[in-house]
Amino acid sequence: MNRPFRTALAALATSAAALTSASAQEVTIEYWQYFFEARVDAMEILIENFEAANPNINVEMTHFPYADYRTRTAVAVPAGEGPDIVQLFYGWLNDYIEAGLIQPLPTDTFSPAMVEAEFFPMVRAMERDGAYYALPTAVRSLALFYNQRLLDAAGVEVPTTLEELVAAAAATTERDGAGNITQVGLTTGMTAQDHHWFREVLIRQFGGEPYLDDYQTVNYDTDAGRAALGFYLGLEEAGVSQSGFMDEPQAAFRGNRAAFHIDGSFRIGALNDSRGLEWGVTELPAGADGTQSNYSSYWVNAITSSAEGPEYEASVLFMEYLTSPEAMQIWLDVVGELPARQSVGMTEENANDDVFGPFIRGLAYAQTTKFADESAQRQVLVDMIERVQLQDMDPGESLRMAAEAEQAILDGYYNN
Repeated sequence: MNRPFRTALAALATSAAALTSASAQEVTIEYWQYFFEARVDAMEILIENFEAANPNINVEMTHFPYADYRTRTAVAVPAGEGPDIVQLFYGWLNDYIEAGLIQPLPTDTFSPAMVEAEFFPMVRAMERDGAYYALPTAVRSLALFYNQRLLDAAGVEVPTTLEELVAAAAATTERDGAGNITQVGLTTGMTAQDHHWFREVLIRQFGGEPYLDDYQTVNYDTDAGRAALGFYLGLEEAGVSQSGFMDEPQAAFRGNRAAFHIDGSFRIGALNDSRGLEWGVTELPAGADGTQSNYSSYWVNAITSSAEGPEYEASVLFMEYLTSPEAMQIWLDVVGELPARQSVGMTEENANDDVFGPFIRGLAYAQTTKFADESAQRQVLVDMIERVQLQDMDPGESLRMAAEAEQAILDGYYNN
């Protein structure tokens, strides 16, 4: 499904105009984010709009590969050589505050009452001691992408339940004469989005709760956790998926070699650029008893501790624009990530949109994992699967080891 951007995005500047600084002093502020092409494209539009309405403020954007981004920020800000406004993953907030890398947003502009009334509830994790330290332009959720051509060729419908998903995946899987899979029904891979699907969706759909005590206690070494793991491992055992197929899940889907793929709303922009791919998207399949669940995350913008004087004032103005309804709609159209303000996300047009709608509706039943260390906690589940598939370990034992390893990560973080 290819969707053109809504017309004249770059010409929109109504909200930005309302934020024009009264000061005539020319000032330059620096904005940092990690590189993701659609996000860079969207930010270029926002910067252009903001600068048109604020001709005395110049915004310079710098972006880095994701793998280097967090380290570069941690080094540059204390040295006074980094950005005035920085983009960070919601799960990194405590680390940034404790390291003194960011400062609280002014409460006269970003009052807790305003944020809690207008933004989706998950952003409340950004509040500390009566002030917000960061706010998002957009939030994310998961959905099930499907290849319409492959479904039509197999004569199957878009699934709405896990049982239907497995059946449809089986019907769309193809093999060569030697029995090797040449087309998977469903992509899998814990290094992608499956670790979120397993934690916040499958475990809940099998009757469990992945964490207790505000995400400080691991709670999936249970019957529900074992059932969820059995379902996930069973996808490969049933021959409808293959770990590592075409190296990464989204590549297989973009290459027309996968019928179904679970991914985030941020993938929309990249899929729009995939020639010859006829795709659609639907809400995540429900569990056997009809339980729906989803995972939501977000990246936020924050003002760094190095922003002072005119740069600080300009940064506050830019933050106002980045969190405005106009900026959120532009971000939705260009990137595919969902507006953080409920009034923008839940418009009839957006909520019923063929592409954005499934993600937006999924926010109503989404959970936001509070990570101590997202990469380390993801690796725990990667290791859990590899112990079973590569070492032939009993799944229940591997799950127990994963729960213990993740609890150690949480204990090490919260005890310090």
